[in-house]
Amino acid sequence: MSESDVTGLDAEDNKLLVLARGALGRTGGPEGAAVRDTDGRTYAAGAVTLQNLALTALQAAVAAAISSGAEGFEAAVVLGGQLRDAGVGAVHEVSPGARIIFADRNGAVYDTVDPEPITGYGAGVNE
Repeated sequence: MSESDVTGLDAEDNKLLVLARGALGRTGGPEGAAVRDTDGRTYAAGAVTLQNLALTALQAAVAAAISSGAEGFEAAVVLGGQLRDAGVGAVHEVSPGARIIFADRNGAVYDTVDPEPITGYGAGVNE
């Protein structure tokens, strides 16, 4: 049985889970995250906790992607994070259609933040 059979994720999202797990392991922190941009490039990060800078793992992964020239996101996976992660807003600010998957530190998926709905013709433009 493959890991994707256990997690229920497709191969591309499972790759994000593996990268997030690697970031979690490297940093030894409470969470890890990985994002895939619209060009298929991936970025992984752990949480940053400094006196003068604090970022969730998802915020750090988004920052790495944007600072590397990413113009949009397809998906993200967060291990050990919380649904109210400020990085969710950052992902959806850039790409309202991006899916965000939350899993525990062992990789078991427990929730998915679906893409923000786009309603009606000209949504958000003088409705």
